[in-house]
Amino acid sequence: MAWGSAVRIELSEAEQGELKARSRRRKIARADAVPAEIILLAADGLTNVAIAERIGVTRLTVATWRRRFAELRLDGLLDDPRPGAPRKIGDDKVAEVVITTLEAAPVDATHWSTRSLARASGLSSATVHRIWRAFSLQPHRSETFKLSSDPQFVDKVRDIVGIHLAPPARALVLCVDEKTQIQALDRTQPVLPMRPGQVERRTHDYERHGTSSLFAALDVKARSVIGRCLPRHRAAEFRQFLDEIERNFPADLDVHVVMDNAFSHMTKLIRDWFAKRPSWHAHFTPTSASWVNQVERFFALLTDQQIRRTTHRSTEELEAAIHAYINARKADPKPFRWTKSADIHAAVERFCRRTQNALSSSK
Repeated sequence: MAWGSAVRIELSEAEQGELKARSRRRKIARADAVPAEIILLAADGLTNVAIAERIGVTRLTVATWRRRFAELRLDGLLDDPRPGAPRKIGDDKVAEVVITTLEAAPVDATHWSTRSLARASGLSSATVHRIWRAFSLQPHRSETFKLSSDPQFVDKVRDIVGIHLAPPARALVLCVDEKTQIQALDRTQPVLPMRPGQVERRTHDYERHGTSSLFAALDVKARSVIGRCLPRHRAAEFRQFLDEIERNFPADLDVHVVMDNAFSHMTKLIRDWFAKRPSWHAHFTPTSASWVNQVERFFALLTDQQIRRTTHRSTEELEAAIHAYINARKADPKPFRWTKSADIHAAVERFCRRTQNALSSSK
């Protein structure tokens, strides 16, 4: 396909101001922000290919918006009329609902509901719901996040991801950690089993019968797990577990151990243990980034599939259930597949930039 030369774009002060307002206000509609960003970059002299790579769209999309703006100016960035009955709610009213949702709050709550915003805007709750759905707004939802403050975050992530994607020859990669304070819980009343038309039911309250800590080492390649339950999780217990790992693997292999920065992993006792074994190499996860450790995925499966919905009247029952789960996985191991590249930190950077831009545009 032959491509002609890109249309030259020159902007007036009014057009430039309007386009910048649209591009900054990403939370109003991405469909409005993208064409505005394309035209602003085109006015700066960038080629269609460069604009497409920067924004993440196709070159044809860039050329189309560039041509439409050259012919119709700002009117060319509006969607073409679509078939069907005309909307009764104008764009200004839709924008008002979205801006109110994002930048204001009701006097008696932390977030809007469809009914409260309907009363404030003079629309029906169904209309508010349709607007929210069109713009992917969910004021009732909230999630948590935690960004690592480790100054060596990038180097540590690349190190750990590297040994997962390309483990050294004649080497063993183990993900090691503790799942501490696992409670042996018994419900105050019998669990009602599932039956047609009714899910399993259990009481919300429970009786505690002690706690146990699980030390586990996950073989990344084979997904076999070595686990040991101990009443405490000090450096002395971690040292005992390292001795057990050593007994279970050939002595002629290099062993790469991925673990977090817990205090019990950093004591002189543990440092001396590794110093006496030159073939053992410690790889520490970044602070607040234990998700890099694959054994955390195993702990999540253990919790979901074995611990959360069972009852235990003693720590012995709890530990027996844990070891039964580990033995079942040993009999049919299925390795986790690591798919993320070492550039995972780029996603964190994009998240920070999007958040910063959103905060800037709301001021």
